[in-house]
Amino acid sequence: MAGIYIHIPFCKKACTYCNFHFSTNLKTKDELVRAIEKELVLNADYLQNQPIETIYFGGGTPSVLSAFELNEIISTIDKHFNAKSPTEITIEANPDDLTADYLKSIFEQTSINRLSIGVQSFKETDLKWMNRAHNAQQAHESIENALKIGFKHLSVDLIYGLPESSSLDWLKNLETLAQFDVEHASCYALTVEGNTALHHAIENKKLPPVKDETMVRDFNLLMQFMPEHGFEQYEISNFARHGAYAQHNSNYWLGAWYLGVGPSAHSFNGSSRQWNVANNVSYIKSLDDDILPFLKEVLTPANKYNEYVMTRLRTRWGCTETEIYEKFGKERSQNFIQNITPFISNNWVKIEGDVYMLTNNGKLHADLIAAELFF
Repeated sequence: MAGIYIHIPFCKKACTYCNFHFSTNLKTKDELVRAIEKELVLNADYLQNQPIETIYFGGGTPSVLSAFELNEIISTIDKHFNAKSPTEITIEANPDDLTADYLKSIFEQTSINRLSIGVQSFKETDLKWMNRAHNAQQAHESIENALKIGFKHLSVDLIYGLPESSSLDWLKNLETLAQFDVEHASCYALTVEGNTALHHAIENKKLPPVKDETMVRDFNLLMQFMPEHGFEQYEISNFARHGAYAQHNSNYWLGAWYLGVGPSAHSFNGSSRQWNVANNVSYIKSLDDDILPFLKEVLTPANKYNEYVMTRLRTRWGCTETEIYEKFGKERSQNFIQNITPFISNNWVKIEGDVYMLTNNGKLHADLIAAELFF
C-alpha cells in the first residue's frame, strides 16, 4: 500500500510561526493545479503500481481550492495510478474556509472523506498572536458545520507552548476540543523556526522567547488530559479515539512508500528520497517543459536504520529488536541494544516483549534518544 501527498502552496496570510513553503499570491493557482496534474502524469510509475491507500491534500491551505479543482486532481490520480478505492482522502482546511456551502460542495462533489482542521486555538487572543486568518467563532463553527453536513472523520490541530499562555488557557483549549465529536487531534509544540515572523520578533525583543518549561508543562497536561477523554496517544503529537489513527501519516512512520506532488513536496520509495523545488514559478515552468523539478538522495543502509529509529520510536508501535536484526543486520541490532539500555535504566524507554517504546518521560526527550541510537 502507498500514499500520495499533494502540496497546495497558498495561504491567505502568513502565520507568525510557519516556515512551510507557501505564497499569499493566488494569481498562479490555476497554473499550479495544471502543473500538479502534469507531475502526477509524469510520475505515474514512481509507486510501481502499488495500490493507493491514502491521498492527502496538505499545504499551505488546500481549502483555497474549489471542489471542482480538487476533483480534477483526484481524477488524474484515478486515471494514472492504482487508486480504485483509497480508504482515506484527507484535506487540510482552515476554519475561515469551511463555510456550510464549501463543506457541502466538498462532501457532495468529491470523494474526500476526512478533514484536518487547522484550528490551532479556540482562544481569540491566541489566534491574533499567531496571525491566523480565522477567529474563535469560526473555529467552533467549522467543526459544527462539518459534523452537521455529515463528515465523520475529523481531525483538529492545536498548538501549545505559547509564551504568554497559561496552563489554564491550554486546559480550556483541550476541554473545548473534548466537547466535540472529533475522532482525532494533532497537538504540536510551538517551535521557533528561522526566517519566520516569530523568529524575527523574538530576535528583536518584540516578543518573549519560547520557554522549554512552558512546553513541558503543557505537554504533560496534554498527556494526562487526552487519555482521560478517550484519546490514545499513538504518536508523540497525535491522538485518536476508537483507533481512528491517521492512516496517511501512520504509513509515513511505518515506512510505506509515498509520492509527494507540488512545490517542496517530498517522496519516498524505500531506497531513495526526493524533494521538489520550493518555488512556485520554477515548479510551474519546469512542468510546462515536461521536466520533473526535484533533487534526490539515495539512502544508505545507515540512513534507513536511522530513519526507522527516528520515526518508529515516536509511535505506539515502537522499535523491535527482531525487526532491526532482520532489516538492518546484527551490527546495527547490537548498536541499538547497547545505546538504548541507559534510557531503560532512567525510565525514558520501556520494553514490552521485544518492543521498545518511549515512556511519558521519554517522550519529552524523543529527539535526544533517537540521536543517541543513530548508527
